[in-house]
Amino acid sequence: MTYVPAEIMGKPTLRAQPGSVMTSGMQLTISCEGTSSAQEYYLYKEGSPNPWRRQSPLEHGNKAEFFFPSFHPNEAGRYRCYYRTHTGWSERSDFLDLMVTGFYRKPSLSARPSPVVRFGGNVTLECISQLGYDGFSLTKEEQQKISWTLDSQYIYSKNNVRALFSVGPVTSGHRRTFRCYGYYLNKPRVWSEPSDPLELLVSVSQPQDHTVENIIRMGVSGLILTLLGILLFEACYSRRRP
Repeated sequence: MTYVPAEIMGKPTLRAQPGSVMTSGMQLTISCEGTSSAQEYYLYKEGSPNPWRRQSPLEHGNKAEFFFPSFHPNEAGRYRCYYRTHTGWSERSDFLDLMVTGFYRKPSLSARPSPVVRFGGNVTLECISQLGYDGFSLTKEEQQKISWTLDSQYIYSKNNVRALFSVGPVTSGHRRTFRCYGYYLNKPRVWSEPSDPLELLVSVSQPQDHTVENIIRMGVSGLILTLLGILLFEACYSRRRP
């Protein structure tokens, strides 16, 4: 009798195209990638019936795509997927958070102390608004991927709320473009309009040590003063001679 090992069904991978931060009304495709023996894929949205959607695999069998012709706020949320084979069910994928933007007034984003950052240095990005947002999120425009999410702080002297995001150490000489968004806790994945883009320019010049140069300068200055002192002394001495 030949022993046939049971199929090992790993955790599928869940991705969103063109990204996980979407403007309301945009088209979105969610792909769930598993194994070639998958017979059906299932998409689960947290808080919705299980499964929320189901889909047959594509031609090669190891992936299914869930298409949203127009992504709206009621579809924002946390998603997972899994698949079924003839031997059973797979694990569930890691969570994928999908956000929809454009519903509240945009906040402002600035860099402290400057948007020009020394190579290897740190910079603080301040996202601020007069609206009472419960939190702010910061994204990199190049990847449209959430980088940080922070609770807001109320500033009494200015009657606004803000969040301070620390970025660094910066080790790339390329420009980096950031935006920030505000949101409320009752709808944490429905975000405001994006802030104006903020570009960080990384300076690749390294700080130079001028210690040796300064010592040489001080030595030369001391020598000159000594020579001037000798000449002055000789001049005074020669005048006093009869």
